[in-house]
Amino acid sequence: MILLLGASGYIGRTFASELRRRGHCFIPLTRRAFDYTRFDFLFDYLRTMRPLFLINAASYECTGPVADTEREKMMAANAILPQMIARVCLMTKTPWGHVSSGSIYGGAKMVANGKPIIPPSLSDPETLNHFADHPEHFHGFTELDEPNNSFRIPSCNFYSGTKALAEEAIKDIGQSYVWRLRMPFNEKEETCNWLWQMQRQDEVHDAIHSFSHLEDCVKACLDLWAMRAPFGTYNVTNPGAITTGRVAQQMRRLLRSPIRVRTGGTDPSHTGCILDSGKLLRTGVKLRPMEEALGDCLDRLRVSSRPVRAFEPVPRAYSSAAL
Repeated sequence: MILLLGASGYIGRTFASELRRRGHCFIPLTRRAFDYTRFDFLFDYLRTMRPLFLINAASYECTGPVADTEREKMMAANAILPQMIARVCLMTKTPWGHVSSGSIYGGAKMVANGKPIIPPSLSDPETLNHFADHPEHFHGFTELDEPNNSFRIPSCNFYSGTKALAEEAIKDIGQSYVWRLRMPFNEKEETCNWLWQMQRQDEVHDAIHSFSHLEDCVKACLDLWAMRAPFGTYNVTNPGAITTGRVAQQMRRLLRSPIRVRTGGTDPSHTGCILDSGKLLRTGVKLRPMEEALGDCLDRLRVSSRPVRAFEPVPRAYSSAAL
């Protein structure tokens, strides 16, 4: 039996769907049904139920400035809860997987004039032009690289800081996977869906990104456990990188979305990031290239979705785990 925490959120529901498809026996838990944020509750539950594996898909995120009340919720869900789960799983000898975020990194490893550098932003015109001409010069951060978007860095945003803090806190505690997804997307109408957010903006900031097609990447996470791959941290993003400008171009062509693209300027929340998913692929897990996954998703949207209500505001705060 598998225990799924945060089962009613965007990512949690996708895990539940894939577990059902595979025929796994699992228990989906939401905080409304059972307060798994309490150490004593979760410890007694695991000691009684003895699950073979636990998945933590709980998270809290918000857009725009983070108010004090949102900071408290974000810290509790993204940093304190994973640390508590790690210790409960250690005490009950339960292997588990934690959904983290690739947003603990910013930028990429770039070769310029024959020398490796890390540009501070992947959104300035010069870097974008270099990517268009020489995408092979851009390499993602690996699991061995120290996060450069954490509370140790002054310019870090609060969400990324809490996710990096969780990884630091649970490192080497028990048997665990840390799955780093980044800007997950699919064709579902979900607040946490990156494509859903793009469709409701009149303008997007151009930058180079790695992305995670949600169904692809949830399957990859479960495949790691199914094949008993070594525990540890894995970047779970579709191989390759793409600019938001190119995505917007495809959305205008296929979905007739009236999205404008802004290039240059400063926007700390859209500096771009590339992750290297090579470690994951070397285990034998299959993932479609980014362009293929995105193209398939946009085709499905074109065929099946209702017209987009353009410029519908995205809520500032939301929980991807319905905490």
